[in-house]
Amino acid sequence: MTEDRRLVWDGCLNVRELGGLPTADGRTTRRGAVVRADNLDRLTAEGWAHVQEYGIRTVVDLRNEEEYRPLLERPAGVGLVRVPLDELAGPDWWARFGGLDGTPLAFRPYLDHCPQAVAAVVGAVAAAPPGGVVVHCGAGRDRTGLAALVLLAVAGVTTEAIVDDYLLSADNLRPLWAMLGRPDETAAIEAVLADAGTTAGTALRETLAEFDPAGYLPAGDADAVRSRLVAAG
Repeated sequence: MTEDRRLVWDGCLNVRELGGLPTADGRTTRRGAVVRADNLDRLTAEGWAHVQEYGIRTVVDLRNEEEYRPLLERPAGVGLVRVPLDELAGPDWWARFGGLDGTPLAFRPYLDHCPQAVAAVVGAVAAAPPGGVVVHCGAGRDRTGLAALVLLAVAGVTTEAIVDDYLLSADNLRPLWAMLGRPDETAAIEAVLADAGTTAGTALRETLAEFDPAGYLPAGDADAVRSRLVAAG
């Protein structure tokens, strides 16, 4: 693990700890509890070995099932939970808000219109057996970014730490677009944000200012996530 919480798992580009972040009450999130990542399908044998050595025992995959095209089988002892956020959003959400996808402007309407999906992500982490949990999607930025925002907010992490964590993905993903033969998405995302008269950081801060976990989540699940991510005391 590097000083900025990035993890090197061979085959992935955008993996980092959600541990080591400050909470509003002066504590720090645990390392090894929850990791965010991009597409685990690209993991090599060495990459999966790193996953297991790091103590990961549960994968929460936020993609639709048809996106699943693994290079190698998932190792024994690492469980899988699917929470397909795009599918769970439903056609009405996509018709109304699909143009915001790929930007943090999509987070607030997702929280407002898809609370059951948000609760399912938190529930998957809350119910995971002992060991680390990795939450991932394709690029590890949008669906995973939403999941990380919610999980960190539940844990009481400061707003600025959550914003800074989200913004790390942009540089991490620059090599991905060349690998996929696609243009870098940064300019298109900035254009959507500019049209809305905002920035990624401002959009995230506004979302967090109005996000009340108690209004979305079963209390037991929120408590379990908090206990997993933050040491008592």
